[in-house]
Amino acid sequence: QLQASGGGLVQPGGSLRLSCAASGFTFDDHVIGWFRQAPGKEREGVSCISSDDGTTYYADSVKGRFTISSDNAKNTVYLEMNNLKSDDTAVYFCATALSGHWLVTSAQRMGRMRASDYDDWGQGTQVTVSS
Repeated sequence: QLQASGGGLVQPGGSLRLSCAASGFTFDDHVIGWFRQAPGKEREGVSCISSDDGTTYYADSVKGRFTISSDNAKNTVYLEMNNLKSDDTAVYFCATALSGHWLVTSAQRMGRMRASDYDDWGQGTQVTVSS
């Protein structure tokens, strides 16, 4: 089971840190991804990280502003979001894929993440960026 948390209301330019905690399994041999979905829009892959070697991917829309990291001891993955913009408003989901780092390098090559590659999904956490 995955539990996403940390969403909230923040002003433009502000920061939030999302957490994705796993229970009942570990992140070993997994890729953990963050997706988001805004009203009326398709689900978008934001970032992912390989538990094998820490390889990461970021969507162009968040590159330089968001940082994904993992704490294996806590079985938790974080998404640090800085300089938030109104376009970042969405429900954010974490998801896992039983996969090696090739899934992350595949996202790097394609320039996008595919939701269909991910097997387990947590409930979403709302992020609202508004003044």
